[in-house]
Amino acid sequence: MIKSQKSVRSTCPYCGVGCQVDLQIKDEKIFRVDAPFGVAPNFGRLCTKGRFGVDYVHHPSRLKTPLIRKALGTNPRQAIGIEGFREATWDEALDLAAEKFAEIVQAKGADAIGSFCSAKATNEDNYLFQKFVRGVIGTNNVDHCARLCHAASVAGLQIALGTSAMSNSIAEMKDLDVFIVAGSNTTETHPVISTFLREAVVKNGAKLIVVDPRQIEMTQFATRWLRQKPGTDVVVFQAMAQVIIQEKLYDSDFIKERVEGFDEYAASIQNSTPEWAEEISGVPAKEIRQTARLYANAEKAAIYWGMGISQSVHGTDNALSLANLALLSGNLGKAGTGLNPLRGQNNVQGCSDAGGLPNVFPGYQSVTDSETRAKFELDWGVPLNPEAGLTTMEMVDAAEKGVIRGYYVMGENPMMSEPDLRHARHVMEELDFVLVQDIFMNETGEYADIILPASSFAEKEGTFTNSDRRVQLIREAVPAPGEARDDWEIISDLAKRVEEKLGRKTSAGFEFDSASSIWDEMARLTPDFQGITHERIEREDGVHWPCPTPDHPGTPYLFADTFPSGKGQLTPLNYRPSQELPDDEYPLLLSTGRVLYHWHGGTMTRRSKLDDIYPDPTVEIHPKDAKPLDIHAGDWIKVRSRRGEIKVKALVTKRSRPGMVFIPIHFAEAAANELTLDARDPQAKIPDYKVAAVVLEKVN
Repeated sequence: MIKSQKSVRSTCPYCGVGCQVDLQIKDEKIFRVDAPFGVAPNFGRLCTKGRFGVDYVHHPSRLKTPLIRKALGTNPRQAIGIEGFREATWDEALDLAAEKFAEIVQAKGADAIGSFCSAKATNEDNYLFQKFVRGVIGTNNVDHCARLCHAASVAGLQIALGTSAMSNSIAEMKDLDVFIVAGSNTTETHPVISTFLREAVVKNGAKLIVVDPRQIEMTQFATRWLRQKPGTDVVVFQAMAQVIIQEKLYDSDFIKERVEGFDEYAASIQNSTPEWAEEISGVPAKEIRQTARLYANAEKAAIYWGMGISQSVHGTDNALSLANLALLSGNLGKAGTGLNPLRGQNNVQGCSDAGGLPNVFPGYQSVTDSETRAKFELDWGVPLNPEAGLTTMEMVDAAEKGVIRGYYVMGENPMMSEPDLRHARHVMEELDFVLVQDIFMNETGEYADIILPASSFAEKEGTFTNSDRRVQLIREAVPAPGEARDDWEIISDLAKRVEEKLGRKTSAGFEFDSASSIWDEMARLTPDFQGITHERIEREDGVHWPCPTPDHPGTPYLFADTFPSGKGQLTPLNYRPSQELPDDEYPLLLSTGRVLYHWHGGTMTRRSKLDDIYPDPTVEIHPKDAKPLDIHAGDWIKVRSRRGEIKVKALVTKRSRPGMVFIPIHFAEAAANELTLDARDPQAKIPDYKVAAVVLEKVN
């Protein structure tokens, strides 16, 4: 048996659960990952990705030195492999990047730069990134993958409650009474959370309500399973609310004390009957009534959801409809309740917290508020742009129009994550300059002019914030390969060079000596973080924000006394059909998502042993749809939409409902987003990844 030379405590780099892991090290390599017992949030539990998927850290294709495109300046730019780049020194690469950014800013203005920070990078990395973009470049055009996963949840919860974070903690899950899981294949996307949810059912007798068009594993533990047609979630939840109001199952005291808009909302849903919902969603009216009663009559009831709810043109309305249910029933402000979006990436919560959004500084402080802006201007020593920046998809639109001429992409892969990839590639081809900062060459890096090698989670210090707002440490366990550097160090060096090229100098500067010193600056400027330090996190194994003072215990669940907006807001809603539905030409409905063995764009898991377990792109097809086409399990087939086509292997299964197919998002060689359409939620600007029309063709 191999013996460790050292064991290093860290935080898993995969989903938003934030599992604590012990990295076992020998000869400067991770050879095993353990999970410590007695430590939140996972208490010794660990999923397949966390336990067996970190060998990507040592993959031979890791970026080790700065790279510069050999055919620099060629337009339109072409996607090239690593052979199309030459190695460069850090000084050469950073000087050139600074020169290019300065040229664009001086010629076209600061808003000609679009930037993408990273839900895989640390809070400290992301704070410094947005400080550079806002304080040096001078634009608020900064966004990240939250826009493509839970932006609708954020928008809806902000309207309803005044804040958008997960309200309750993971530790409460095993003690639930009644809970809803909607649009979340929890056993595959958040496996450790699924163990707590299943424990609540099996050991504690909790009642589970699953709302999902696919027969996911969680349905095996469900008291009620509502199998709605994709894109009709809001209809089901509106009908549940109608039952709760009609049968007077709502919490009148809670509504009187803490909720606004009841009368208007009650009037708006008089006709949103279960029979109306059945006609649109396919869910029997009887099941909707029974489910509404089960939820409303519970002493404590919680709601959990994933991207099946948020990644939709109805995403904001979906989140608002869930918020309406919680406000009607009084299931907020106490343990075992709440509104809980399950975050997809390891630090998507922290990246947003750190200011990785176009409209807010760290801690969700508005960039348009003059007092807030003055605080940051005083600290950073520069005037700041008073206008909210562009979202991810708006930056694509602006680039297409020639308004944005340069991209800075840190740890993101928009050439996999954006919808309608053919259009996204066309836009990327026309940019004047693209800087990519990452640990691997990826589909976005193929379009870069300069690529900067970054360190992985196992090679640096800093913090991640998990889904339930728990700030936790990562620690350096192994050396970074070659000349790879920490993201914050790269940003600091680049910022100083751009300042020099632009003739600017910030008084606060970028002279940091550690990740903890960056955190201290962010915490000083962010009320919810002022009681948190790296030293305290080390001592307490993590701290939940809000934590405004050093003696504050942290906040495992929100809204005990009030909402940030004062009172919760019930919101009338109107159902809108999805933008693209099946027809004679494209008769099947496509939905996309994740599988157990892979994670998002596959950059990490497909460079691990997990790729041996699930190596091929697949499509789930119901037997009723497969039979007329003579499609059998294992056949290679083409899936085609109005935007493109891909080749995938058939999985013939009743897991997806008839008329629906499901494709994982992890495979660049068969990217699901070749098929998806650029239809967006009007408020959150999030694309719809869950409803598009496709046709299948067997490959002979």
